[in-house]
Order: sequence, then structure tokens, then C-alpha cells
Amino acid sequence: MAAKHRGFFSSLGEAIAGFAVGVVYGRRKGFGAWLLGGFLRVLSWVFELLVRLRLWLYRHRLFRDTPLGCKVVVVGNLTVGGTGKTPVVLKMAQVLASRGRKVAILSRGYKGASDSWAKRFWRWLTQGSRPDPLVVSDGRNVLVGPDEAGDEPYMLARNLAALGVVIVVDRDRVEGGRFALRRFGVDTILLDDGLQYLPLRGQINLVLVDSHDPFGNGCLLPRGILREPIANLSRASYVFVTKSTGAPDPALVALIRRHNPTAEIVPCAHRARELVEVDGPARLPLEHLRGRRVAAFSGIATPERFEETLAAEGALLVANRRFLDHHAFNDEDLDEVLEQALRAQAEMIVTTEKDAVRLLARFRPPVPLYYVRLEVEVLGEGDGFNAAVERICFGASVPAR
Repeated sequence: MAAKHRGFFSSLGEAIAGFAVGVVYGRRKGFGAWLLGGFLRVLSWVFELLVRLRLWLYRHRLFRDTPLGCKVVVVGNLTVGGTGKTPVVLKMAQVLASRGRKVAILSRGYKGASDSWAKRFWRWLTQGSRPDPLVVSDGRNVLVGPDEAGDEPYMLARNLAALGVVIVVDRDRVEGGRFALRRFGVDTILLDDGLQYLPLRGQINLVLVDSHDPFGNGCLLPRGILREPIANLSRASYVFVTKSTGAPDPALVALIRRHNPTAEIVPCAHRARELVEVDGPARLPLEHLRGRRVAAFSGIATPERFEETLAAEGALLVANRRFLDHHAFNDEDLDEVLEQALRAQAEMIVTTEKDAVRLLARFRPPVPLYYVRLEVEVLGEGDGFNAAVERICFGASVPAR
């Protein structure tokens, strides 16, 4: 009975959260959406005041940031979710490692067990010391699973362990950076999703902007998707326009230039490369999707892009289930996905790589299960990505603003 009640309240909470997300992204209409939107807008004004106050305190040195004594590259965005940040961090780490840099990625580990303040407080209370940061990968092996590390750090660790890239998770990323320097002797730190983490001083800010939905409705959280005002594009050293088709977008360029006249604008695409078996060695070309009945599911910020990718490759999307971003799949969720797939006579089930790492061996359906592997690719004739890497590896540091 207790489990049934927990399931009911969990489903209710997800339904409410899903409705709120629909309002923020403009997917929900009607009186209820209008009423909730008005309430959220008031909260957004309060949040904006707090954000501006915090930035002012750091700019005027009333709050101090901390240098680490090594190259710190901040990768982040002004908005929540959906900019394609993880493939950019992955690509940056791969290139830096191939150029001989000793790289560590610092993450806060969204929804991982390491993110629990209660667990940390209990250890401090009982052992009298602050726990060490969580090492997801020591540059040779992946040491923990996604439930403890969080899905994105674990996904990065799986792809980068063979290249010697260290992955460290800690909510206090100043301490996480010091730990990485002390334990692993790194010389370059990538601060994953770190644009709003002002306590740690970075030399270069790489700011990602989604070409399809750059700044949402222009409102800050919780009415919109902005974490800070658009004017704070001024803090960018480089602006990566992600998920670009390569077609010129003079309006977006003009908006970026209005707030930042000097940062290099780097258009890049997130290309689907192949299908990878979730719990096996098989890798298939995307052409394998053409004409096949596919059941899809995802728990990401912008599921539309994933679904459009499948359709563009010729898949017949006969079933589709969307979950909230960073959703922690339980057995009931996976049973529902399988039931929909079987009912629709799907020939395969396809998800995203970020969702796949949360499944591990828990989901072994009788239908083949794959995820889509993405890679980031710089577009145009310029060498923006290469120039950024050269600057990080060998160039003079330009203070992040």
C-alpha cells in the first residue's frame, strides 16, 4: 500500500512538473496555463533581482572568486537544458587530451547520490572532516555508476577514460578543482555547466546558445528558461551556436553582437553518427532506421530534436514516450515503454545516450534496444573550434568577464 501511494504521488508530481514545463516552453494553452504563467512571471522578477545582485557582488569584489593556478575553461549556457553542452565538453576534452594536456572535468553531478547534502553533512558530523570529491573516472577506469555520479558525468567518463581524462564530481567545485590538482596533477580543468558558478575563476568562457530556441521567451526562471539576463552574453569569450544547420541567422548574430561585440561566434552542428546497442557490442549505421518501426523514449530537455533526428533518418515512429529531463527511470517506466513498443509492433527501441547510461543492465527488453550517438562538428570555413583549442593549449589567458 505504501509503495502504491509513493507511486501515485510520484506520478502526480511528475504530471504537475510536466504541466509547468509545458507552460514555460509554450506548449500548454488555456486558463490554467495563463494563470500559472502569471504566477511564474512574478517569481521570475524576484529571481532576476537576486541574480543581478549576486553578479554585482562578484563584479565589485564583495564576493571573491578563487583562482586554481591552472587553465580553467568554463563551458556553460545562459539557459537551462537542451543546448547540447555535453557533446561539446566531450569534444573539447578529446582534443585537449590528444594535444598532451592533462585534463579534468569538474561537474556538480546532477541528481547523482554525490549531490546529497545530507550525506555530506552526516559524514562531516561523524568523521569530523569534509568528504573527498567523488572520482567518477581516474583517467584509466570508470569507478562509479550513473546513480552515484549522475548521468552526464558517467557518460563523459565512459567516453573519455581511455584518454586519461579525469572526471570529478563535487558541488563545491573550488574544492573539486583543488582535489584534481593535488591527486592527479592536472593542468587543464573543464568546468562543466559552470557559467553560473562564480566562486571559481575561469580564464575562458565558452557559452552555448541553441540555434533553434536561443533564449526561450526571454524570461528568467521559473517563467522562462534563462538562468541570467541575455545581456550577460558579455561574459563570453566564445559563443558556440549549437544545433546549427549552417544557414545564416542574421537576427541571432545581431542579438549576440548587441551584447558582446568581440566574442568569436562558432556555429556547430550536433550530428547523429550511429546506433549503439545499449547492453551489447553492436553498432549500426543510421541507415538501419530507414523504413523500420521504431519505439522511442527520452528524458531530455528538448525531446523534439531527438524525435526529428529519427524521422529524418527514415524511422517510422510508431510509439514515443517523453519523460522529464534527467528522469530517473524506475521499473514501471520501463515496463510502460516496453508495453507500448510491443503493442505498436516495434522492431527496435531507440533512446538517447544520456538516457541509456541510466539503464545499465536494468532494462533488457525482447526488442533490440539502441541509443543514438551524437558528435559535435564545427561548421563554416573558419577554424573557430581549432582556434579555441589553440588558445586554451598555448595562447595567453584572457580573463573571463
